Amino acid sequence: MPAVSTVNEENLEDFKILDNIVIIGYVASDDKTTNTSFTSFAESQRDNYLFAASNDAALAKAEGVKQPSIVLYKDFDEKKAVYDGKLDEESILKWVQTASTPLVGELGPETYSKYMAAGIPLAYIFAETAEEREKLAEDFRPIAEKHRGEINVVTLDAKLFGAHAGNLNLEPEKFPAFAIQETTKNAKYPFDQSKKLDAKDVGKFIKDVLDGKVEPSIKSEPIPETQEGVVVVVGRSYQEIVIDNDQDVLIEFYAPWCGHCKSLAPKYDELAALYSEVKDQVVVAKIDATANDVPDSITGFPTIKLYAAGKKDQPIEYDGSRTVEDLVAFIKDNGKYGVDGFAQAAEKPEVVEEDVTAEAPVPETEEKDEL
Repeated sequence: MPAVSTVNEENLEDFKILDNIVIIGYVASDDKTTNTSFTSFAESQRDNYLFAASNDAALAKAEGVKQPSIVLYKDFDEKKAVYDGKLDEESILKWVQTASTPLVGELGPETYSKYMAAGIPLAYIFAETAEEREKLAEDFRPIAEKHRGEINVVTLDAKLFGAHAGNLNLEPEKFPAFAIQETTKNAKYPFDQSKKLDAKDVGKFIKDVLDGKVEPSIKSEPIPETQEGVVVVVGRSYQEIVIDNDQDVLIEFYAPWCGHCKSLAPKYDELAALYSEVKDQVVVAKIDATANDVPDSITGFPTIKLYAAGKKDQPIEYDGSRTVEDLVAFIKDNGKYGVDGFAQAAEKPEVVEEDVTAEAPVPETEEKDEL
């Protein structure tokens, strides 16, 4: 089947309702540039949307548009959106993604990945009953429309997914509740749960968050008073220890219940000892990602990443075997300073005797405990 079907006066209305989102281009047959752009875009997105086109100027006029126009028909909100921007694929796609997203959608397993991939903040409305979610959605719709393209607003069944409130630093089981998550940085902005969930107040809160006037909430264990061996990072020290410095930082994201993390622990301690004399260049650190907010996307435990000096915005995730030798090689090959931990330890015989074994390492799999 072609990526773009042909519609006319007879089949237009039937085509509009073939899917919950249908995109139709009203383009004159001699407009080669627009036809090429629209067809190319349709080819790239044919698995996600249903496309059609018409070169009938009278049909375009009957639909209230002029040639060339791209119209997105949907079975929700305002039912129709008209594109009037640049005719390049990137611009059209950004518009389609915004126009095809409900002003106040329902978040669930089927829609979660789409919202997380949108690249804009996500606002959650937690409520326990369908009636309450419908009322709150109606109250918040004007706010969502005002900030369309800047933030997505969704309702969430608090009975089924109330535990997620804790991930947003909300107090669990205290609903209705509201929070904003900046998905790209995993920054969290919970709305004060002691206040009533009033649309006007929340609207101001949303604007303040978007304007950068609200500090994100950070879940964090206490900052350790002293550090020995592996450097313990918490939510409130993450930026300082991992990002805001000129050191190569290897950090393990772990969970206390993770069996693979427990197996790695003695070897990770051994690794940290190798770099104990060069902490101005290499830091071996760890963070409990279940008890502290981290800006990184973590899908399993343990996850190990290297934040090389001068390239903190380009962390490299480790995917080798969990042996001291391979971790040392990883730091040497990818860090700014190219430090060989074994060479450093060799200069201190007592460190070698105490912390580095001569036994051949037992290879491990790269398995992780899933979140």
